[in-house]
Amino acid sequence: MQATRGTSLSSADSESHPAPTPRHRRLFVAVAVAAYAVDLTTKLLAVAHLTPGAPKDVVGGLLRLDLVRNPGAAFSTGTSYTAILSVIAVIAAGVVIRFERRLGDRTWAVALGLLLAGVCGNLTDRVFREPGFLRGHVVDFLELPHWPVFNVADMLIDAAVVLIVIQTWRGVRITGARPGRS
Repeated sequence: MQATRGTSLSSADSESHPAPTPRHRRLFVAVAVAAYAVDLTTKLLAVAHLTPGAPKDVVGGLLRLDLVRNPGAAFSTGTSYTAILSVIAVIAAGVVIRFERRLGDRTWAVALGLLLAGVCGNLTDRVFREPGFLRGHVVDFLELPHWPVFNVADMLIDAAVVLIVIQTWRGVRITGARPGRS
């Protein structure tokens, strides 16, 4: 191995502090693109085949399809701040893309890909849907008992958060480094 700034790296050091790899970046892009496509496709289908206020039971009382246009965030909070939520989403997408450059772990690549897809899925609605640019309402259509209506992008964000919490709890950094291992 080559020395870096006058210090040598042992094979143990390279294993506990792997370098970001193109393979992890490709996984991130593949997950983000595929998940984003699923979100957009399901929203297009929901808008084409569902009528607001006319829910359809899919799995008995477990899952209903109910088209709702949500101007706010989770649980319809912040409905007066749609433009601010849009700006926050743009910033969040930028931060995720910036972190993507450091990817050295498969789980982090999946987590950040899901997060980017979810953020961009809802941001797309805010940019291109009525009532206008950065104020558009997000298409929600999935409903579970005793839970607000949501969409695939919301599920992607939730899954990403779970993976990020697990990686953080395990002590795995975005680069794949695991502190305390030699």
